[in-house]
Amino acid sequence: MKVSAPVALDASLWDEPTTGIGLYTRELHAALVAEGLVVQRWGARVSGERPRGPGSQTWFTLAQVPQLLEREQPTLFHAVNNFNLPLLKPEGVRFALTVHDLIPLLMPQVVSAAFRWQFRLWLTRSLAIADVVLCDSDTTRAALHQHFTVATDEVRTVYLGADHVDRVPPPDAIARQWLDALGLPARFVLYAGALDARKNVRLVLAACERLRQRGHPPTLVLAGQRWFGGGAIERDVQRLTAAGLDVRPLGYLEAPVFYALMKRATVFVFPSRYEGFGLPPLEAMRSGVPTIISTAGSLPEVCGDGALAVGPDDADGLAAALERLLARPEERAHWAARGRARAAGFTWQATARATMRAYQGR
Repeated sequence: MKVSAPVALDASLWDEPTTGIGLYTRELHAALVAEGLVVQRWGARVSGERPRGPGSQTWFTLAQVPQLLEREQPTLFHAVNNFNLPLLKPEGVRFALTVHDLIPLLMPQVVSAAFRWQFRLWLTRSLAIADVVLCDSDTTRAALHQHFTVATDEVRTVYLGADHVDRVPPPDAIARQWLDALGLPARFVLYAGALDARKNVRLVLAACERLRQRGHPPTLVLAGQRWFGGGAIERDVQRLTAAGLDVRPLGYLEAPVFYALMKRATVFVFPSRYEGFGLPPLEAMRSGVPTIISTAGSLPEVCGDGALAVGPDDADGLAAALERLLARPEERAHWAARGRARAAGFTWQATARATMRAYQGR
């Protein structure tokens, strides 16, 4: 499949610590290039064809991108960070926008007021000038139509891939020694994601505390960075650790270490209250780790029958699911197989091909 070249891709998160959107940027770029498309990366701090240097992402998008568009006339500029198209569009250049979720509006308590206003105002403008809008899920697409007027009729669901986990290099010898030195038991529960109130980590803690009270305390590993509004979670961790629950907050981990840890986990748990897609549980499923999700947001849409699902307020249900999976090898094997089968349908090649069809208006 050929598209007139080049395409300019917003790479503002390319050189930053890898988040979900940063991963999306990197994997989409690689998959588009593999399909034969010439893609220029604009706005990374130092990487790519048009780095921004020491300036801010906002300044680059509003001040520098319009100049680059006028001078270089790419076929299309694709903004990937929910709302960050330039405010004006020159003739002859198509604009694509990826909207991952509307969390700042649907769950305003998890972001600052300043970011919430920036999100609403800039997204409103971006939707007024976008030629095509890509959403990570039908859940996000429905929310977008519910809360905004979208100028273009080209609003498409394009799912993300999960096969990048197959290509992550193994950790080096020092990292393997570090993982071994953690002294994790043969069976442990893993949560991965920011310590964000939206991610519902407190439900995981409550479920593990119920198991401790029953005499079956699991080891819980938390892999993720601190986040806005996460103080209550950190206080719960301290309280439960003092009460005897084995909770290991490891913070942010580089990809080789993180995915090696994920593959060692007995159960992966991700009972988020809202996701626009939900990549971590799909990664765990791809890795053959039995996975538990919540029934909220896009998680049932994406994970389907490949993961167990409990209500986002059902601590007893989550405790029961954890207890079964930790105790029963045959049930773990069952859910590992179902997870792998479901996750196999999500590839970055499919994402790239659907994205290119959107670029072409096909």
